[in-house]
Amino acid sequence: MPILAAPPAAQPGLVIEDVGYVVATWYAPDGSVWPLMNEDLGWHTLADGVAGLDAAAITITTDKRMRGGVRVRHIRPEQRAITWPLDVYSAESHTQFVARWRELMLAFTQTSRLGPGWLEIARPDGTARQAAAYYQAGFEGRHGMGVLSDQAAITLLCEDPYWSDRDPVVIDRAYATGVPFLVPFPTVSSAHVLGDTTIVNPGDVEAWPTWTITGPASGLTATLHTTGEAFTLDPALTAHGPLAAGETATIRTNPAQVRGPADAVWTGALDWPGAVLWSLPPGEHPVTFAVAGAGPGSAVRLEFFPRYESA
Repeated sequence: MPILAAPPAAQPGLVIEDVGYVVATWYAPDGSVWPLMNEDLGWHTLADGVAGLDAAAITITTDKRMRGGVRVRHIRPEQRAITWPLDVYSAESHTQFVARWRELMLAFTQTSRLGPGWLEIARPDGTARQAAAYYQAGFEGRHGMGVLSDQAAITLLCEDPYWSDRDPVVIDRAYATGVPFLVPFPTVSSAHVLGDTTIVNPGDVEAWPTWTITGPASGLTATLHTTGEAFTLDPALTAHGPLAAGETATIRTNPAQVRGPADAVWTGALDWPGAVLWSLPPGEHPVTFAVAGAGPGSAVRLEFFPRYESA
């Protein structure tokens, strides 16, 4: 998931009495930013018709029981569908209206060529949640309109059924040399970096971390003590060998992807079949980063986006 820059703080939004502003913004895949609730731009979100912002639909698979009833075998959240109605207009000319309609339409339809855009909902307290989305339908316009105004009931399809925070949670741990006491052993400091730590996932559902290991390092073992799940990255299993100082390897957990220096594929460097690229459940969890061959400059970064049932 790309890290998006925060939208301008002063964007006009939908005013809710005694509450403040709710601001919706569309980040197109070409990098352009489209506020959706600013009437001064020539379009705005219609108050009636927005849907798909809360809990996504789920599919429950069951097996019939001999004694009657069923047993739930599996529960799977489905793709999210969002409906977003827009009113586009011009008080000056048909030409200006058509230009606005075409520009806004392209901001959404380009997802079929460039990949998903991001719909972001920002709340009055400064928090914002976002969903990666593809345009599916809605820019057909309404019959009898299209001279100085028209309306689009946009349908967006989201692969992930959950919303995510705009900004990631980042945990940095790095090598530190201990203060000599009896014997000057090098140490790993949980106050700075590498070692035992507690990670809090503030979301409603599991989050999927991305790990970045900076050398020197001859291996990483990451353990989630809540479940006992763990994985080990062993660079010796690659043609490259251990990470030298300043070199990095990246492990993404969803979808699973391991890359070494120069973006080399390092999937085979994990301790299969026992490796579990674990997700981080909601709540507080003890985690251990064990780095073999650590020295000055060694570091581990864990980064994840909390995910939520609703916007």
